[in-house]
Amino acid sequence: MTLTPFQQLVQGRRSIRRFLPQPVEREKILACLEAARRAPSAENAQTWRFLVIDDPDLKARFSSEAFSGLYSMTKFAAQAPVLVLVLARLDFLANRLGKQIQGVPFFLIDIGIAGEHFVLQAEELGIGTCWIGWFSFRKARKLLRIPRSYKIVSLIAAGYYDKKPSREQIRKPLDEIAWFNAFKG
Repeated sequence: MTLTPFQQLVQGRRSIRRFLPQPVEREKILACLEAARRAPSAENAQTWRFLVIDDPDLKARFSSEAFSGLYSMTKFAAQAPVLVLVLARLDFLANRLGKQIQGVPFFLIDIGIAGEHFVLQAEELGIGTCWIGWFSFRKARKLLRIPRSYKIVSLIAAGYYDKKPSREQIRKPLDEIAWFNAFKG
């Protein structure tokens, strides 16, 4: 079966942990942000916010704070030319009702969709990315003066990859994760 361009893009995307020091053009980051902005969201709340850190001095300060101590296993991200802090604005009614009634924080789904739009656009532009959730939210909030009305959700490291992993990702077979018309787990 021949893969469509989108299927090739999805299959080719990998989490990148080694980046070249080459800066990423602002236009490419803006294209990724535009792709994220186009994502759907519950009640069109568009709760996502993105704080792009591409100033080398600020990125170095952020990295020394956010990737220290318990979080040192993610210090590889410090070498990425761009760090994108992914935030959620929490003052939307859809956020509160969704969590209260359904028990599902819908803003996390919305942010996941927007973030994936970002990383897929980056992949298409030849920029490697890695989603990161393991860093000091407290230190990031303090350094960047992020108000409490915004929840830090994750970080996306972005840059030109030094070496893209070539091995095929191991995935469970489709019949193990999806069923038609009846639960078979």
